[in-house]
Amino acid sequence: MSIAGPATRPASLVAMRCRVSEDRRCGLGVEALGAQLGRRLGAPARSIGAPSRTDGVAAGPAAPRGWADDLRDGRGCLLEAGGQVQDALRAGRLPVLVHGDCSIGLATLPAVARERPDAKVLWLDAHGDFNTPQTSPSGWLGGMGLAGACGRWDAGLGLAPFPPQRAVLCGVRDLDAGERELLERSSATVVGASLETLVYLQNALDGAPVYVHLDPDVLDPAAFPAQRPADGGLPLDKLYDLLEAVAGRCEVVGLEIAAFYAPEDPAERERRARELVGAVDPLLEGASHGH
Repeated sequence: MSIAGPATRPASLVAMRCRVSEDRRCGLGVEALGAQLGRRLGAPARSIGAPSRTDGVAAGPAAPRGWADDLRDGRGCLLEAGGQVQDALRAGRLPVLVHGDCSIGLATLPAVARERPDAKVLWLDAHGDFNTPQTSPSGWLGGMGLAGACGRWDAGLGLAPFPPQRAVLCGVRDLDAGERELLERSSATVVGASLETLVYLQNALDGAPVYVHLDPDVLDPAAFPAQRPADGGLPLDKLYDLLEAVAGRCEVVGLEIAAFYAPEDPAERERRARELVGAVDPLLEGASHGH
């Protein structure tokens, strides 16, 4: 039986242009996805923050920085993202956020937990993003977002954690050793990328309301660009089928897309953004833009 989801209320579309730990091409992705989602929903995205390093020198990614620097400088951006989700949910709208990297979950997931404690989060990502500052080999904040949101380390944002037992990770296939150990000890559910993915996912969600986090690297890098590619991901059509099944059985309470590693060529970038919006279309079925 299908449960009424995003079709029953307007969407609140926000492009978070402020940088946390993403590089320049993910900043370009925010602009491209925001524009395509705006076309899909019938009104432009509301842009918040300064451009995410999309201007200036065109060559290469932003200079790498440590997680503590990114967290300090991106604190306002993270809290604003959480506030946008909270405001939309309180107003009965469907929050649709676009951001440059997965650290955004540090604030958005606690907002979901506050406003919709009945909801689960579906974390679609090639990586677990379940590192902490102690386990991360790279010190990259974007790889710590889910662990911080679930209270496995303190990001200093003053937010109550998202219950890890309500987290369902899907498409995960690239985990660091310490991250894997943390996940195995947690109450989160991990579903890999395999022929049985959809069956396992439906069992894990069990018809609960769901907030969807999508990092496009859950897709096969042979078919879609990724900042940190991991072989063996989902094809675009299988992602569409998966999300169609989720929307058919669960109330979709929100969507965030993070870390779209946009091509440099503008035409290719627009094409890829259009493909990605097409893949998430089941989550937006019947939704309209609202303020």
